[in-house]
Amino acid sequence: MARYRGPVVKLMRREGLNLFLKNSHTLHKEKSSLEKRKYPPGLPPKKKGKITEYGAQLREKQKVKRAYGVLEKQFRRYFEEASHTPGIPGENLLQFLERRLDNVLYRMGFAVTRRQARNFVAHRHILVNGHRVDICSYRVNVGDKIEIREKFQKSTFIEENIKLAQAINRTASWVSVDYTKFSGEVTSLPTREHIDIPVKEQVIVELYSK
Repeated sequence: MARYRGPVVKLMRREGLNLFLKNSHTLHKEKSSLEKRKYPPGLPPKKKGKITEYGAQLREKQKVKRAYGVLEKQFRRYFEEASHTPGIPGENLLQFLERRLDNVLYRMGFAVTRRQARNFVAHRHILVNGHRVDICSYRVNVGDKIEIREKFQKSTFIEENIKLAQAINRTASWVSVDYTKFSGEVTSLPTREHIDIPVKEQVIVELYSK
């Protein structure tokens, strides 16, 4: 499975935004580079150049790709499907990304980042409707039940993540979670209002529609 393996803080610096690619507690302890260096990776620019229309469109696309941890080829497939699905293409695109299994684990609070959630899925620690699933891009539907495999329930990662999720109450409203049973359920499909990434999805549609 192809994926980005480099430093994630650099990606967030490039976009000038916290994309929640790293545990927020760890990021705070490190005195985040996002606060110390408010410019893209590399040498500080001598002067701020003018952003072209294409440049603005590209940045919006990269922002979403990096937030959800998908590469270009897969992202384009999502866009193509979103374009041929009834509804608004940009919102369809974001909904498809939200319904990825790794993102659902993150939204339920079982993982502190989507990157960590992908690890849990890839290592076969996750059950969907009683069946083990190891495909991070698996798309959930309303009524799907997500569970942590019994042998992994006592993991330090899971215990700490649940405590943090309960403390900050960050479970998404379109899922329900029972932390005592290490499980959750998709109660409705996510809508545009549920997506907390500040992105102009219509700009991405314009980029791919050229």
